[in-house]
Amino acid sequence: MPITIAAIRAAAERIAGIAHRTPLLSSRSLSDMTGAQVYLKAENLQRAGSFKIRGAVNRLATLGRYQLANGVIAASAGNHAQGVALASRLLGPGLGFPDGVPCTIVMPRGAAITKIQATSGYGATVVLHGETFDDALAEAQRQAQAQGKTLIHAFDDEAVVAGQGTLGLELAHDLPDADVILVPIGGGGLISGVATALAELAPRCQVIGVQAEAATAATESIRQGRRLAVAVRPTIADGIAVGQPGALTLPIMQRLIRDVVTVSEEETAHAILVLLERTKLLVEGAGAVSVAALLGGKVPVQGKKVIAVLSGGNIDTTVIARTLRHGMAHAGRYLVLRVTVPDRPGGLAGLLNVVARAGGNVLEIAHDRYQRDTRLGEVVVELSLEARDAAHGAEVVAAIQEGGYRLGSR
Repeated sequence: MPITIAAIRAAAERIAGIAHRTPLLSSRSLSDMTGAQVYLKAENLQRAGSFKIRGAVNRLATLGRYQLANGVIAASAGNHAQGVALASRLLGPGLGFPDGVPCTIVMPRGAAITKIQATSGYGATVVLHGETFDDALAEAQRQAQAQGKTLIHAFDDEAVVAGQGTLGLELAHDLPDADVILVPIGGGGLISGVATALAELAPRCQVIGVQAEAATAATESIRQGRRLAVAVRPTIADGIAVGQPGALTLPIMQRLIRDVVTVSEEETAHAILVLLERTKLLVEGAGAVSVAALLGGKVPVQGKKVIAVLSGGNIDTTVIARTLRHGMAHAGRYLVLRVTVPDRPGGLAGLLNVVARAGGNVLEIAHDRYQRDTRLGEVVVELSLEARDAAHGAEVVAAIQEGGYRLGSR
């Protein structure tokens, strides 16, 4: 059956009391940066850390007892995996399965360790297969057919899309006069559900999708008017690294969304940093692309009411430090400089005094006496510095050069 506002409202009744009704938060900092009135739909605070539990609960709730007894299977890089696993555990007792509905999740081998552990922790059997989401999906489809399990597709499923559309119901209620809504796109399930709800409840609102530059299947498919498969490159927005949009979702996106824009890895890392520092929200790469599009000026929003959907917060702890440092470097706040100083007592202290007077904060220091182009009596010092912003970083570099020190390439 087609996805309708009635189907989305029915989904909202099914997921009530299981999925959270997440807050819509205003952000003065982001508003000042963009000239818009910016609001954040904080699905990073959702159960299992992303919007995915909405669709998973709705899909499971539509299955019969025979299907549930045979078990469900899904493919995911992480968020859908956790959503299906948690939904299976939470719904199981009420559906006659005290230990949860039997659940298998196929994940790419490179999936984040924290997402693998969380999925297993919710009670699912995790199978690692292939290098991409599409590899994992092919294996999940094979096992579903061979073992009689029900496949819970991450986005190409009417009940899943209707469940994701409940987010649109909340947006229409909380900010009915929004002008623009920015929604991350992987396979298109979230934006299809949200756009369907808003087309009925807030038709003047422009729904705009955001993809990572490393995974532009939906962007290319919409622009060329047909469903395309594209190569996916490594990206910190792994949750939307999908090689082909859904057969179900692509026509909905073509009909209901205004535009699709893309953001770079640097822009995404910067958005994660800004969200953490300015709003105190920890958001994963896939969830931060909407804010990356705002900060990158990809959408004209001056003077408008804008909602950025933060679709998830499941960022691997080992990735956080690298991502934040990358974001700081993109913002000109993190510098790594190779400086030649006299190799004598007080030589390093003189350089550090120059940096201190310029207001730079030294994070790390390393010496290298054996560079090929280093003269006898000199030493190369590698400084990792923190600056307030790009302009301040330039001031620190200028002060070092004015102090008579020679800068080299890193």
